[in-house]
Amino acid sequence: MTRRITAGAVAAALALFPLLGQRPGLAPRVPLGLAPIVWPADNPYTKEKAELGRLLYFDARLSADGTVSCATCHDPKHAFSDGQPVSTGIRGQKGNRNAPTVINRAYSLAQFWDGRAPSLEAQAVGPMANPLEMGNTHTTVVATLKGLPGYRVLFRKAFGVEDFSIEHVAKAIATFERTVLSGNAPYDRFRAGDKTALTDAQVRGMRVYFDRAKCDQCHEGVNFTTNMYANLGVGMNQPNPDPGRFAVTRNPRDWGAFKTPTLREIALTAPYMHDGSLKTLEQVVDFYDKGGEPNKNLDERMKPLKLSAQEKADLVAFLTALSGSGWQNIKAPEIFPQ
Repeated sequence: MTRRITAGAVAAALALFPLLGQRPGLAPRVPLGLAPIVWPADNPYTKEKAELGRLLYFDARLSADGTVSCATCHDPKHAFSDGQPVSTGIRGQKGNRNAPTVINRAYSLAQFWDGRAPSLEAQAVGPMANPLEMGNTHTTVVATLKGLPGYRVLFRKAFGVEDFSIEHVAKAIATFERTVLSGNAPYDRFRAGDKTALTDAQVRGMRVYFDRAKCDQCHEGVNFTTNMYANLGVGMNQPNPDPGRFAVTRNPRDWGAFKTPTLREIALTAPYMHDGSLKTLEQVVDFYDKGGEPNKNLDERMKPLKLSAQEKADLVAFLTALSGSGWQNIKAPEIFPQ
């Protein structure tokens, strides 16, 4: 059941919105180890827009039957994923891909496993109109929100208009999502000079990661991803494999290729891979160790690693050192606009 937002409650929410070290009038600070966020010129950060986006993100009334919100599949309780192999939309419908975490999506332009959305703004409105996800239309979403005086007040505060469009909805949600960050992990503190931040096993695993297995060929940089696409062979032994990026580009070289995800918070976002087929990090390491699943487009970097049992255990230990802080400050609203 929703409760009515008053003008005083709106002011209090904006004043208390916990955005990772919020500074009055400025975008939130990023945690240790991350690069500054590049805010789009046509969608710069404002506190009002971020708070509006938070409300919209958690509001199930954006779906056709009022049961599914963005947070249904990207839940803070699961490090902004959902803990399931594939996502569940309205009427219990199942998708065919795992819900990637929203954490640190600010550091990528293209979104979704196949990169079909060129920005967070484009991604934000995609599930609303997907019949398997939120099952709504953009026209109905806007009409629903306009029918709620509390939202009209918030859109006016954020954008200066009450006659808002789906583009305003997208900009608000994307602004909020760019504040969902993870840094200040043990690895970041180790890099910053705290040599006690990693355990001995994690230090050994770091060497396996960078030197032995060369995981950083795809998972590199501050967000541990190149944001590029690769065919690892995941699901290629199934009768009808997911074509991945090929469905977007129609380029034969993209058949079976999927976007390289961040490894930030990887220990908390199981199951893994685009189809959620691997339940544990140990299974992921074993999959890479065998060189993936052979197929006509297997990435040339996928080769058997022949890691020892100790090296595998150390590598998993290092991956747990990529869990940090920042996103835990974000909570679901207790009340929604009426």
